Amino acid sequence: MRPDSSFAMAAASLRDMPREDRYGVVVSVRGALIEVAGLTGAAAIGSRLRIAHDKGTLEAEVTGLEGDLCQCLPFSDPYGIATGARAVLAAGQFNVRPDVTWLGRMVDGLGRPVDGRGVLPSGLVARPIRAAPPPAAERARVGAKLETGVRALDVFAPLCTGQRLGLFAGSGVGKSVLLSMLARWTKCDVAVIGLIGERGREVQEFVEDDLGPEGLARSVVVVATSDEPALMRRQAAWTTMAIAEHFRDQGLNVLCLMDSVTRFAMAQREIGLASGEPPATKGYTPTVFAELPRLLERAGPGRAGQGSITGLFTVLVDGDDHNEPVADAVRGILDGHVVISRKIAERGRYPAIDVLKSVSRTLPHCHDAAENETRLAARRMLSTFGDMEEMVQLGVYKPGSNPDVDTAIRLAPTIEGLLKQGKQDRGRADEIFADLNALIQGASTLVEAA
Repeated sequence: MRPDSSFAMAAASLRDMPREDRYGVVVSVRGALIEVAGLTGAAAIGSRLRIAHDKGTLEAEVTGLEGDLCQCLPFSDPYGIATGARAVLAAGQFNVRPDVTWLGRMVDGLGRPVDGRGVLPSGLVARPIRAAPPPAAERARVGAKLETGVRALDVFAPLCTGQRLGLFAGSGVGKSVLLSMLARWTKCDVAVIGLIGERGREVQEFVEDDLGPEGLARSVVVVATSDEPALMRRQAAWTTMAIAEHFRDQGLNVLCLMDSVTRFAMAQREIGLASGEPPATKGYTPTVFAELPRLLERAGPGRAGQGSITGLFTVLVDGDDHNEPVADAVRGILDGHVVISRKIAERGRYPAIDVLKSVSRTLPHCHDAAENETRLAARRMLSTFGDMEEMVQLGVYKPGSNPDVDTAIRLAPTIEGLLKQGKQDRGRADEIFADLNALIQGASTLVEAA
């Protein structure tokens, strides 16, 4: 046997030998924060720990280091943890192994099945839950326009392949229903849906009623309900993106929906505050505004030869203030924002999209010249009517004073009616453009005749 061959065999044997466990002990538990001593030089930010207690084993992540102590946050309720408990350092970082067999399944933030349908097969490739987006210079351009089935979006804030669009709304104005419409109707190969901090009651309703069997068959749903620890809620958002990246790298066009980015930010705030980070803007810690672009930039077109991730992210604006810190930060990162208005919802027009305040940064190039002409004409009429609505209601405006205002008063309610649709009423882009064009052309003919 040659010497180099013996050396290779010995090296392989050494690699296969079980590694010595590194472990520490719990020295304090303050709220959700667990401090572990004895892992100096071994544990790093993001390392995994398994802490033994009287009810089993609890998984935790190192979120901070202070002197000889590791500051950890658990992925489940720390009830039962005592000082002196043994904390074993696990090898490697958190990762998931997605596979095509995951389609139609529901998983938690660690990639474990939560739908009661048995074991989830593991894929061949382990994907890190935290990953960098493709380099900007290597990314493809945003692709062709996608028809969403939502008439207001297809006309006034169109969505393209690989675009990232935010849905901004207060609570109770139809944000989740709009998201379910987009999940069912938007064209894609695979949908990855992250329900971050959602009410537990609504998860099954979303999957069974809104998504439906057909939508679920092409989807992977990642769930972290509002009662779960902040670390699990944050992890679920990262896992959602990791699964989407897996299918993107296979050349598929992925639709990634996340509800909501605000609850991801709130989870990061809890983690930062527990680790001693100072509160900054409205109580949000600086790492919140560092983590938001790291999460959202992972969506978008992939490299040449890869697929894309078309991202739809909901933002729960605090107190209907669309300029609050998280909304303001997310709006500056994404490729467009859709404003869902409480005032419009109170009038009974759903989806309550404020088309005058919504912007898609793929305009005007994603529409052809005729579609842009129709869109701008309809937008002008809605804007004119909005400016004069109060004067008309008060009886101050005298009909005939301004032909443009008269036209807007006559046509704006009809345009609003065309934009109204229920969650089972799928719109067609060509039909809504034809209807709007006929309405506008008819109004122009009347004005010329007058």
